[in-house]
Amino acid sequence: MTLNTNNLLTLLHDILDEQSVGCCGQVSEYQQIKRLVKNMMVNNSITDEQLIKLLPEIYNYGRQGESAQNIEEHITSNQTNIESWMNAINVNLK
Repeated sequence: MTLNTNNLLTLLHDILDEQSVGCCGQVSEYQQIKRLVKNMMVNNSITDEQLIKLLPEIYNYGRQGESAQNIEEHITSNQTNIESWMNAINVNLK
């Protein structure tokens, strides 16, 4: 099954929301974040300028999370960013 942009954004939002609320995450979640963002960037499926600018930040968050020694600290230090990213994603959900 192929996921459309709306599906990708919803999945990305759900992962970020779970991490933000639970303050925990798995390496596989960070890998999934990277795959989702990379897919959207490669396919140029996002048209919102704000979100286009945020995608590299979200990708880097996923990359850093993969190797973070302290996942809780990684999420906590990015809490404001995560909330900003989720707001930008919500604007683009149709």
